[in-house]
Amino acid sequence: MDNFSYLICCPQTGRAAAVDPSLAPENLLREAHRRSLEIELLINTHGHRDHAAGNDLVLEETNARLAGHIQDVPHAQVHLEDGSRLELGEGTIDVVHTPGHTPGSICLHLEKALITGDTLFVTFVGRADLPGSDPEALYHSLQRLARFPDATRVYPGHDYGPKPVSTIGFEKKNNPYLRCTDLADFLRLRLG
Repeated sequence: MDNFSYLICCPQTGRAAAVDPSLAPENLLREAHRRSLEIELLINTHGHRDHAAGNDLVLEETNARLAGHIQDVPHAQVHLEDGSRLELGEGTIDVVHTPGHTPGSICLHLEKALITGDTLFVTFVGRADLPGSDPEALYHSLQRLARFPDATRVYPGHDYGPKPVSTIGFEKKNNPYLRCTDLADFLRLRLG
């Protein structure tokens, strides 16, 4: 399914967060071990199986606490909402609630980067026709992400675009969903 999983780490302390271990969590665990990282948080950008299926193995193999939005990850030990701030070593991760693909979808904002889960892909966006999806909420979430600085790197949940990583500036120029002039235009494109 061309899923991306991510490791966010503090180079000074070796503390790390694993994001969306997907269907092959052993890859995350192997990379964390190779880099001598201690995974202390496991964050789900949303609750769909293709992102969360590897949770059990990561939680079993580490001392990580599960974190996610209560609407998508109700059994999380760390409940995230818009504006939540996670301390990770000497750095922080800010949570941006971006409903639409799912009610509890979140993006993770680091210094100059966004991990966008299934809200925003390179030149595409998440589905809005699934149970719990809300296309109008997705439009507003995307508008919010478009207000980040153009240089902000975009790390999506899937490799569905012409390249694996982009920027907000690239998306505003090349993503037809971010170029929609209004909600009606977006709904025609996303649901058409």
